Amino acid sequence: MSYLRIIPGLILALFCQMAVAGAYEDMLEAVNKDDVAVVTQLLKKGLDANPTDREGNSLLILAAKEGSLKTVKTLLAARAQVDAHNAIGETALMLAALQGHLEVVRYLLVREAQVNLPGEWTPLIYAAVKGNVNVSRLLLAYGADINGTAGNNGLTALMMAAREGHLDLVSLLLASGADPNLKSYAGLTALAAARAANRNDIAELLAKAGAQ
Repeated sequence: MSYLRIIPGLILALFCQMAVAGAYEDMLEAVNKDDVAVVTQLLKKGLDANPTDREGNSLLILAAKEGSLKTVKTLLAARAQVDAHNAIGETALMLAALQGHLEVVRYLLVREAQVNLPGEWTPLIYAAVKGNVNVSRLLLAYGADINGTAGNNGLTALMMAAREGHLDLVSLLLASGADPNLKSYAGLTALAAARAANRNDIAELLAKAGAQ
């Protein structure tokens, strides 16, 4: 008799788990499409705004990475955690900066997303990977530490921009006060990074700025 009583409960629990999983898949699809109507509907049905995938990415992180501004706004209105980290320490602001989603970056900053992450990779360094000048300028306007370093290797935004060959961003960072003589933990400077990338134009610019 006890087994007969337990089985219906197990079936109900399994059904509930399947329903939640299905709703989460629907939410992921809506986030990717920036379908704010579906996102809003699922939130009203009780779906949490802060679940994560296997890599620890929250819905907000995924929406920011895709540049889904309307969904970002909706999730934050539903109390999504603005500074949630995924499994490797990335935030919504970092990934929006990396992908160059200027308006998403702007909105996250307005909602007080952390622009400086001591001991971690920063949104400014992420923006430097792809040379996103406008995003970098906005981050600096909101107080980004121009000489902030990545926690695991000591790279700065200037070193990253030089290494990746982004002349315009190197120019902006230097004009904004970036130190051209900082070294990574391995002893790399922005000038050495530019020379290694065969970017003589960037190397010349750095030398004029006092790089040794």
